[in-house]
Amino acid sequence: MGGEVFGYQPGMPVSAAAGASTSSGSGRAWQPSRGVLRFRLLSALITSDLIAIVGSYFLAGALYAAAGWEQGLLIGFAIAPIYLISAFSSGGVAVALIDRSSMGVALALRSLLFAAGVVLFVAFYLRASEEFSRGVYAIGTLFGMAALASTRSLLLRRARRIIGGNPYNVVVLADAGTFQRVAGLPYSAVLATTGFDPASHDPMMYDRLAVALRRADRVIVACAAERRAAWVHALQGANVQGEILAPELATVTPIGVARFGADPTLIVAKGPLGLEERMIKRLFDLIVAGTTLLLLSPLLVLVALAIRLESPGPVFFVQRRIGRGNRMFHMRKFRSMRAERCDGEGHASTTRDDDRITRAGRFLRRTSLDELPQLANVLAGDMSIVGPRPHAIGSRAEDQLFWEIDARYWHRHAAKPGLTGLAQVRGYRGATNHRSDLINRLQADLEYLNGWTIWRDLLILIQTIRVLVHRNAF
Repeated sequence: MGGEVFGYQPGMPVSAAAGASTSSGSGRAWQPSRGVLRFRLLSALITSDLIAIVGSYFLAGALYAAAGWEQGLLIGFAIAPIYLISAFSSGGVAVALIDRSSMGVALALRSLLFAAGVVLFVAFYLRASEEFSRGVYAIGTLFGMAALASTRSLLLRRARRIIGGNPYNVVVLADAGTFQRVAGLPYSAVLATTGFDPASHDPMMYDRLAVALRRADRVIVACAAERRAAWVHALQGANVQGEILAPELATVTPIGVARFGADPTLIVAKGPLGLEERMIKRLFDLIVAGTTLLLLSPLLVLVALAIRLESPGPVFFVQRRIGRGNRMFHMRKFRSMRAERCDGEGHASTTRDDDRITRAGRFLRRTSLDELPQLANVLAGDMSIVGPRPHAIGSRAEDQLFWEIDARYWHRHAAKPGLTGLAQVRGYRGATNHRSDLINRLQADLEYLNGWTIWRDLLILIQTIRVLVHRNAF
């Protein structure tokens, strides 16, 4: 491919995804080609999705005695092909999802709901809906969503290990003097561009560039600022996703690009959701919170009795928290500490063997049952089911207030605080003993705010089930 123009930078490893197989005679293990890895990934996605969907409806039919497993299989096989068509057309079966597992799960859930809706509509139109068991249909759809969310999340997060390599090829083109800048980045290959002038109109030069990038899914150019325009010109005809590395924007953290007249602008804040999005999110909150409160009302009564029987004091612990727009609100929890030792401002983080916690309170905190009264906050409009978790005013990490650790802390309050959130399902919960505990939460919260969809809310809610009992819940 023209070694005098493009070559691997010495000392920088190149993953198996960037090139062809390596023979064992060279002292390195043989690696499957990128095409094989892509086939493995897509096959694994399709197979696991079909098993999850058909298996869920089969299980629903087996559990629902009035219908039988045959009815479950019939519904599952009817939904499966429509699901695949929807998933392929929406990008739900794609190699790029290996680095976007949350998006992969959200697209799968959307495709399943679409397929279930199509089958239901066709059955109604053909007047065959009476032959379908509504119980199997509803239970199978819920089972299918849970199965898709869990299997896809597990598969995509461990995909490289499962299929034996990385099928998604990220190539970095490093201009002279930029090699140190790209060291340590998650690339598949780094190519030195010695001797290549992106501003030239030499067909041979462009041919070498095309050959060098023929296996790339994404190309990132690291170059001096004065050469960026020339590289943009060179990449726009390369038939590959091309990007220019601009590390100086790290302090701005843009979330997109727009225009003001003829000039480009950097989007640094999205503002509130649109009217339609706010209505969808609010309806989602009301349905989930209202249904959950109704179904769990006997449990709530039992918890309240247990708290009152063990220690004197109120059943609920009410604390001021920071809400949307940095406005304060009063958040409710079941009281888990002795009333005289409750920390109203949240200055002291709870520790694993905290002697302030009652026996009932320890169980409530370990199972996250102490958070259930916040469903009332959701109904009142102070909170949402999914969003950044609200913090107490005096919360600290390493004896510093949260906003003293990272000034972006205030940005997380652009949306309503949530009963659960992206940080929680990633395992970032419990005491904030170190600065990194806060920064990890903050990064997840900002990521959630900049990419909201109702499908992501639904996914996070499903994923919350597996972290209700967590080692950091104490």
